[in-house]
Amino acid sequence: MKKNVERRRFLKVAGATVMAGTAKAVMGQSLQSEPAVQIAKAARIFSGCCAYTYRHSFQDGSLTLETFIQKAVGLRLDGVDMTVYYMKSTDPGYIENLRYLGYKNGVAFSGVACGASMVQADSAKRAEVLGEIKKWVDVTQRIGAPHLRVFAGKQPVGTTMVQCVSWVVDLMRAASDYSGRKGITIGLEDHVGVSQSADVCLEIMHRVDSEYAGINIDISHFTPTSTQDAYAQIAACLPYATHAHVRAGFDDGSPIDLDRVWKMFADSGYKGYMSYEGEEKSLSDTPHAITEIRRLCKRYSSV
Repeated sequence: MKKNVERRRFLKVAGATVMAGTAKAVMGQSLQSEPAVQIAKAARIFSGCCAYTYRHSFQDGSLTLETFIQKAVGLRLDGVDMTVYYMKSTDPGYIENLRYLGYKNGVAFSGVACGASMVQADSAKRAEVLGEIKKWVDVTQRIGAPHLRVFAGKQPVGTTMVQCVSWVVDLMRAASDYSGRKGITIGLEDHVGVSQSADVCLEIMHRVDSEYAGINIDISHFTPTSTQDAYAQIAACLPYATHAHVRAGFDDGSPIDLDRVWKMFADSGYKGYMSYEGEEKSLSDTPHAITEIRRLCKRYSSV
């Protein structure tokens, strides 16, 4: 009985101490913790463009990555996503010069995008892909970007989805272990193939379980299911969003409600780039999509 009384007395004193501490915190913490919470929830959304958007001009030689950086200035973009297909080399000096040009023109590199596909039935081929990803991680670091986009790939004939997901998990884990040591995040795109559904993307993220692994959300690619339309799948993946690729329409040709998408990103507290990835055949005009992206970023960025 005596022990119970002593215990109640202890709890009473401890409770009073906690209440006093709470009262003190309520009076004094608002200048410290509340702004931190507000900042964490606030969206910072920047305009961008993928080099792949101008692939026709890169292919015919009328555009280079050097002039693409200058074009970004004319388009009043915050940053560009540097697709590696158009890098002339990875030799010392070339990559560093691109970094210098970005700095001198006030154009940030939101990321680097490579075409590495991780779904490979042959273990030796998977090892080659990991080596390729590591190579582009090194280039990403040299160019001064924080993010590298990769693909899962299409399911090979004669394999199961379970196998494919496991291969992606293994490679994503190894890649993010490597990239994390350099401060680079690996973003898996929800591209045509294995990673075209939110459920698969989320399973991969949960199993990889790395702060340096996330989802490069291409808002056009999710395949609607009986329980989740494309918007629901975008929303499901937002906690893992590392970067976003933006088009005006879904893969089936239906238009995307970009205001709705931006609001979803803003409500999630997204901080990052919305990079236009279209198919521009002219270098002379400002694409309507980029004008919209600038408008929406301004509207939905809260800080």
